[in-house]
Amino acid sequence: MTPDETVALDVATGTILAYRLFDVAYAIDLAIAEQTWARTVRTESSRGRLTTTPAKAVAFGVPPVTLGLGSIVLDLPEGPLQATVTARLYDFGVVSIALRVGVTDLSWAAFSQRLNAIDLAVGLAPATALWTDLLDRVRKGVGDALVRPIPSTLEEDYIVGVVTAFSEKITAETLIGRLDMVPLLSGEQRPLSEGARRDLLRHRYSYYTDDLVVLTWDRAFVYEPRGDSDVIDVIEVANAQLLEMRYYDELLDAELPRMYDLVEATRRRWALPGARRFADLARRLYTMVAEVTELTEKVDNALQVTEDVYLARIYAAALELFRVPTVSAAVDRKLSIIRDTYTALYDEAHASRSEVLEVIITVMIAVEIVLAIIH
Repeated sequence: MTPDETVALDVATGTILAYRLFDVAYAIDLAIAEQTWARTVRTESSRGRLTTTPAKAVAFGVPPVTLGLGSIVLDLPEGPLQATVTARLYDFGVVSIALRVGVTDLSWAAFSQRLNAIDLAVGLAPATALWTDLLDRVRKGVGDALVRPIPSTLEEDYIVGVVTAFSEKITAETLIGRLDMVPLLSGEQRPLSEGARRDLLRHRYSYYTDDLVVLTWDRAFVYEPRGDSDVIDVIEVANAQLLEMRYYDELLDAELPRMYDLVEATRRRWALPGARRFADLARRLYTMVAEVTELTEKVDNALQVTEDVYLARIYAAALELFRVPTVSAAVDRKLSIIRDTYTALYDEAHASRSEVLEVIITVMIAVEIVLAIIH
């Protein structure tokens, strides 16, 4: 359906949220993070929860900790804008930093332009220092809460345009026909083909007649007149899960060639020390598999959806759109290869020991026979 641009529809109130997610540690002790933050930074922190959904329907596996980081000024072509900054810590080692820019009384075209301008401003090279500084503040503020910290080499970014009120009451179905969402959802200014438009708007969901969620790979639009943030939280969790799965996928990608080299090197050693090295290598691989499995289970259980069908649909669509099941399946395959390898190593170590024992027993019998003949 082609948007009807002859009738103006303005954004009365809304928010633009720009996210950057970092993998910072093997895990984060959230209790220590809260205590350390309160002691060193002395600003508020809170445990995350879905605001309107009953806990028995949807709940965080381990509620993340939200930290207040004050506000910053973004330099945009239209002028400086103030953004409120928060950070959310997940127990599986991910930090999500969000910039929130309030919006009032903007035309839809201006709202889309501002979102694109913010996305460009926080995505260019100078903005790297912005995100790095904010992340450093979080790292210093939580101190020893980071369990086995790692360099932040992997990141995910996402931007969401949220409208809580338009200039008139409107239904979700009418909204799609009245507004051109392509510039906001794609960042493109040139007209897209009809097929591309359909693909862009394919992942859209409504529960009531007056709410709407449209998901894409790196952007989303949310119309929620009641101000609920549950959908936004669900999208953030899905991004955090993608980031963590990507980390373990790359970790195992690097580990497999190293594992093959170690196995080959161990096989070239002499039998008895070789058996011990096989066992040591197998224990090392087993420890890694146990750690990765424990963390991936935490990631899988980051959000538990039982009764809320609407949020479950959005959550499942976000996971599928972000390719989380695909990356998770790749991690499982690589873990399976490593499991098979350490099983084979244990069997080989056992076989090597058995061969050595057989040789020792044979030698002892031969010695006894020789001694008996001599005596």
